[in-house]
Amino acid sequence: MDSLHFQRWTRIGTMNCSSPREEALFSSSRKLEPPDVGCYGISIVLAAMLFVFIAGGAESISPGTVQLFNGTNLAGWYSWLVDTKRDDPRRVFAVTNGLLRISGDGLGYLATTQEYSDYRLSVEFKWGATHWPWADRIGKASDSGLFLHSVGPDGNSHDGRGAFRAAIECQIMQGATGDLLLIRGTNTDGSLIAPRVSVAVQPGRDAEGWPFVAFTDSRETLDIERWGRVNWLNKSRQWKDEFDFRGPRDVERPRGQWNELICICERDHILVQLNGVTVNEARGVFPRRGKILLQCEGSEVFFRRVTLEPMTHR
Repeated sequence: MDSLHFQRWTRIGTMNCSSPREEALFSSSRKLEPPDVGCYGISIVLAAMLFVFIAGGAESISPGTVQLFNGTNLAGWYSWLVDTKRDDPRRVFAVTNGLLRISGDGLGYLATTQEYSDYRLSVEFKWGATHWPWADRIGKASDSGLFLHSVGPDGNSHDGRGAFRAAIECQIMQGATGDLLLIRGTNTDGSLIAPRVSVAVQPGRDAEGWPFVAFTDSRETLDIERWGRVNWLNKSRQWKDEFDFRGPRDVERPRGQWNELICICERDHILVQLNGVTVNEARGVFPRRGKILLQCEGSEVFFRRVTLEPMTHR
C-alpha cells in the first residue's frame, strides 16, 4: 500500500465522529459494516497495521512467498570467500540494475543469515561470459551452485579447501544443472558433517561411477553418504567439462537466457525442477534444515529472483 492511499485510509479511520452530520455521512459511505468498534477503534487497528508494515515489512504480515533477494541490495545475506573470509574487496557479489551478479572472481558463496526448512525455493539465473582461473574455469563449463540445508561454521567444506559449507548442493553448471551433490564438512567440534540421500537410480553410471536418477517403478535404490553426486535424469552420458557444453536432451537454456530452477524441500525429500521439467529427486535427506547458499566457483552468473515459499504440514 503506497503512502498516499494509507494516509487516505488513516484520515477516514481518525475522522471525528462527534458531529451527527459527519457520522451520518461516514456511515452511509461504507458498503460492509464491521463490528461496532467505534471510529477510534478503527484508527487503532489501522495504526497497528501501519506499525507492522513499517517495522517488519510486507513479509512479516504475509504467510506467503519470501523475497530472499530484494533487487536492491544484499540485505538478508552475507558473503564468504576462501581468501578474504567475510570481506569482499573485489566486489565479487554485487547488485546492479536489479540483478545480483556473482563475478566468479573467487571461491565462496552468499549465505542467507537465517536457516530454513520445508520450502519451495525458486531461483532465476543466467550465465555471463567471464571465467576465472579459480576452480580452473578457463575454457570450462560455467559453474555455480544452489546449496540447500547448509550447516556448520563458514568455510567448513572439504571441497575447495574450505571455500564452502557442508550441504546438499543443487548443481548449477552447463549440462549438469539439477545434479545433486553431497558436500561434506567439519563441524565446530571437529566432527564430520556427512550429508546423505537415498535415490532411485537408472542402470549404469557416469565416468566417475556416480548414478543417474530414475523415476520409474522398476528401479534400484541407492544410499549415498558423505560425498557424491546424483546426475539429473537426462544428463548426457558424454557430458564434458567444456565451455558452453550442451547435451542432446538438456533442459537448461543457452548462455544469456534466463532459467528457472526450483527446489522443493519437504521433510527429508528434495524434488528439483528446471524450466518446468522435473529433473532430480532424493529422499532420506540429511541435513533437513540450514542456510541457503549461492555459490561462486570461477564463473560469472546473474540472478534476478530468489524466492522462498514456506510449506506447512497439517
